[in-house]
Amino acid sequence: MIVIAPQDEPAPGNIKVTRWDWINLALQTLISDGVESVRVLPLGQKLGVSRSSFYWYFQSRQDLLDQLLAHWHETNTKAIVERARRPAKSIIMGVLNVFECWADERLFDPRLDFAIREWARRSDDVRRAIDKADDDRLSAIRDMYRRHGYDEEDAFIRARVLYYMQIGYYMLDLREPVEARVSHLAAYLRSFTGQEPEEADVAHFMRFMAAR
Repeated sequence: MIVIAPQDEPAPGNIKVTRWDWINLALQTLISDGVESVRVLPLGQKLGVSRSSFYWYFQSRQDLLDQLLAHWHETNTKAIVERARRPAKSIIMGVLNVFECWADERLFDPRLDFAIREWARRSDDVRRAIDKADDDRLSAIRDMYRRHGYDEEDAFIRARVLYYMQIGYYMLDLREPVEARVSHLAAYLRSFTGQEPEEADVAHFMRFMAAR
């Protein structure tokens, strides 16, 4: 899970607990137990503080939930969009930029994405946020293909195949070892681009994997 580093001062009288402690615990709870378990009193008990600490940082439970949703957008969605927009010498390298999100959970947390999608089953507002995030991610990947010469429809479908395949991979909770998946990297690149990757492209991504 992506953990937020402390960036503010603790509330008076609760020097060991910061706003980010509340958010990180709320994120962990959302992922492990679902949104209905993200409640002020149980969180405070786990942190060993009273509810007054919570209300120093947040106006309400809804305020906390809104910030969890904002954090998800600023991590999972932003990572995909940023890497799809990153300059690349070829579509192969462009796709490998996006692959960084799938390979490093510090960039894209699949468990958090799944938890938000489960939450969306109970909230129309969150459902709309999910729909917008999917559109933003797909649009960025489609535009990446367009920049490398694919026509509108081909870029649209290739973006869908790349993105939906990965989200489906997470939803199915496949337990394929990373080593096994990476062993098919060249074949994946051929499938997603219709081009033959160079050995240097594969080596570049393998260095990224080794440096995680």
